Amino acid sequence: MTSEVNSEQAAWWDAAAQGWVNAQDIVSVMLRPFQDLLVQAAVERPRDRVLDVGCGTGDVTRAIAEATGAACVGVDISGTMLAAAREHGKAEFVQADAQVHRFEESFDLIVSRFGVMFFNDPAAAFRNLLRASAPGGQLCFIAWRTADENPFMTTATQAAAPLFPDAPAPDPDGPGPFALADPDKTRKILEQAGWTGIDIQPIDQIRSVPESLLVPYLSNLGPIARALREADESDRPRIIASVRGAFDGFVHGDKVRIPGACWQVTARAL
Repeated sequence: MTSEVNSEQAAWWDAAAQGWVNAQDIVSVMLRPFQDLLVQAAVERPRDRVLDVGCGTGDVTRAIAEATGAACVGVDISGTMLAAAREHGKAEFVQADAQVHRFEESFDLIVSRFGVMFFNDPAAAFRNLLRASAPGGQLCFIAWRTADENPFMTTATQAAAPLFPDAPAPDPDGPGPFALADPDKTRKILEQAGWTGIDIQPIDQIRSVPESLLVPYLSNLGPIARALREADESDRPRIIASVRGAFDGFVHGDKVRIPGACWQVTARAL
């Protein structure tokens, strides 16, 4: 693994990674519409080498490899998630901080599904990714819009808040899922990094998953999962019961309908 500068995020993902691995099949279902958008972008022209930033357990990396036949590389800061990614083959996976890692190859497409909002210095990170791009290479990523536009995610945070009464408020300008929610800020970051032809389009998706997956999802991902990790085993059923009702508004019969408000951002290298 290369040196990394975002030690706080590295520590956070080390703690959370096993939950993502446990729930990787659920995550695959929930985030499939966004994966499909990136695959669609990848097949628009022939590709030789593709880089997937913040690849996690490798769904997008593998899907693009299968769709394009390109040599695909996934990079992530979490060794635990990459171990799961490598079990499925079809791509190369590198444990590194993409903000500072020196990529030996040049890529004609760089993609990310919710993996580029966690950089300690976003301008430096996108500048580093520009260096990894071949001349004329493309950038295409999906990032969340505002917290208010993503009520499922805010419900999880609100439901977990009583479990962490002394937790500090998140830094709105720091790394996190909504760090690129402001399109003007995102455009400025990419311009500072040297990308051109920047285009930012809103994407709205309603994802539907079986209701039976809701509790396993909450138990493994996000702030509720953190509460469960830190609680005594005897307290975990009570915690789940106390927060499950907060999600009733998303449950319709045997399905959970989850709205997702995102940006699809594209740019190119000179």
